[in-house]
Amino acid sequence: MTYETILFDVEDGVSTITLNRPDSLNAFNSQMIQETADAIKQSGRDSLVRCVVITGAGKGFSSGQDLKEVQGRGDDFSIASHLRGGYNRLVERMVSLEKPILGAINGVAAGAGCGVALACDIRIASDQASFIQVFSKVGLIPDTGSTWLLPRLVGYARAYEMAITADRVTADRALQWGLVNQVAPAAQLMEIVRAWALRLAQGPTRAFGLTKRAMMRSWEVTLPQALEYEAMLQAAAAQTADNREGVAAFLEKRQPQFQGK
Repeated sequence: MTYETILFDVEDGVSTITLNRPDSLNAFNSQMIQETADAIKQSGRDSLVRCVVITGAGKGFSSGQDLKEVQGRGDDFSIASHLRGGYNRLVERMVSLEKPILGAINGVAAGAGCGVALACDIRIASDQASFIQVFSKVGLIPDTGSTWLLPRLVGYARAYEMAITADRVTADRALQWGLVNQVAPAAQLMEIVRAWALRLAQGPTRAFGLTKRAMMRSWEVTLPQALEYEAMLQAAAAQTADNREGVAAFLEKRQPQFQGK
């Protein structure tokens, strides 16, 4: 598949999606939303892909929605249709992808760009990165999954603070709040992310995916329901080749060689 607004490559079990509109700090237009969603779908279908990395070209991760595109559509533009057919589909694909997604947050992640960053499973931020829920500055509410994802990561009070103040959250504060997993020197960001990605790509991919599925469902069920769901998914994990390899490696006192199957 050919992409125009993103870069996409697969190497060593890792697919890397690079938002590639650096002149606009990787602002999302409709094409980039769709291409990013398509790349997530492609990564899910490719059995060789066992981990996904999302980052931005140039100085920023993403400045959010390209407002010039919105203004150019005139009075017929429906923001609800734009969300339902674009960002909502992208976030749903990211959250439901049963492979780990690493966000390499290389610069500002604002508005919809912040939402996409939040939809990653692990976020490694450059020490130059920042997060901004910028929507209130133009009289809007957070979208791109932010009202669901952000409170679950940092708690209601901090999430609401970010939403109504539109203040910039630095990488160091994001780490303190649990918004990111690690902060890296800007020059070393992709090296550190690659080490993370290779580690995950060599892991038990099915188990990683089932874990993600169980944790996402846990927000919406009771403890007894979560326990039953764990039992069901554990039975599925126990039937995988990676489970058999992991047990054998443990008994033989060696490192497991997982195949993601």
